[in-house]
Amino acid sequence: MRYFIGNWKMFGVPKSINIVKKINSFYSKDKNRKKYRVIITPPFTLIETFSKYFKNKSVCIGSQNCYQKEQFSSNTAAISPYMIRSVGAKYTLVGHSDNRSEGDTNEMLKNKVQFALKNNLKVVFCIGENKTEKNNKKTFSVLKNQIKVLERKFNKNNIIVAYEPIWSIGTGKIPSKNELLKITIFIKKVLKSIFNKKSPAVLYGGSVDGNNVKMFKDIREIDGFLIGGASKSSKKFIDIIKNYYR
Repeated sequence: MRYFIGNWKMFGVPKSINIVKKINSFYSKDKNRKKYRVIITPPFTLIETFSKYFKNKSVCIGSQNCYQKEQFSSNTAAISPYMIRSVGAKYTLVGHSDNRSEGDTNEMLKNKVQFALKNNLKVVFCIGENKTEKNNKKTFSVLKNQIKVLERKFNKNNIIVAYEPIWSIGTGKIPSKNELLKITIFIKKVLKSIFNKKSPAVLYGGSVDGNNVKMFKDIREIDGFLIGGASKSSKKFIDIIKNYYR
């Protein structure tokens, strides 16, 4: 199974549902639709409306983050996995570099993953190194440290890992094919050592578009994509899927 996940970040108002409707319309008729899954993560303000509309449709709705407590608490503006699940989301991103840079620690991330899984949310766990770490050849040690948040007791069937190099997000720069192959194999090896068997799916994210997706297609180890900017346009998002299966 492949995944095409659209992370809208701080984008979208109620009428933006039309973008997802177009993606859903393409997806529901696509001859390759059984080979992949489409998930869109709009901001919290749109999750309930989108989840209701797409409840019995092809596209799934997720959230971009969740708070590290399970149900209710006195933390102002915090939104727990329980609350996200109760408005119909089925997935949540955890550990996106934006949130890590705002202070998410490994301990906080572990709680987010744990409580999200407990509340029947599937977790898309984001990892990635920054430019300095890459230049200092620290990529593997950084990724290994980030992955250790995941524990054997977690249900690996409900976890997807997304490798998103920070230096690539929104820059148009992407790793070389050889680099990405080595990194993906390394990530899967670390995951297998944690879960003692098959690795969860590993996605790539960072400046993915309709042109470079052909290059990623050759790396069979990559199980799909976490797509930022291009997911705000139904045409660009659909082009990525079309070109991947072309």
